[in-house]
Amino acid sequence: MAADTLTEFTDANFQAEALDADVPVLVDFWAEWCMPCRMLAPVIEKIATTYGDKIKVGKLDTDGNRETAVKYGISSIPTVILFHKGEPVKNIVGMQPEGAYTAEIDKLLG
Repeated sequence: MAADTLTEFTDANFQAEALDADVPVLVDFWAEWCMPCRMLAPVIEKIATTYGDKIKVGKLDTDGNRETAVKYGISSIPTVILFHKGEPVKNIVGMQPEGAYTAEIDKLLG
């Protein structure tokens, strides 16, 4: 992970780190070979820094963690899913401007 504020999600830790979290969780489903995913990375890192302890932000490599990717129907990457209380509340597919992500986070944090 490039930023200390990002969590690396895996099939093994997804339940504990994402679904059981006490705060909303933003998960970036990505892969190393995906250029739009690489372009999105600085935006995800900025969101992690900006929101600090209000939300948990992390990435899940779909190539190495297929079980979780399949469970959430990830067919295109990047896909960002915002989870709240263990449930997906918003899916954003494809590279979007930073405001598309922050608007959904802000709505959730109310």
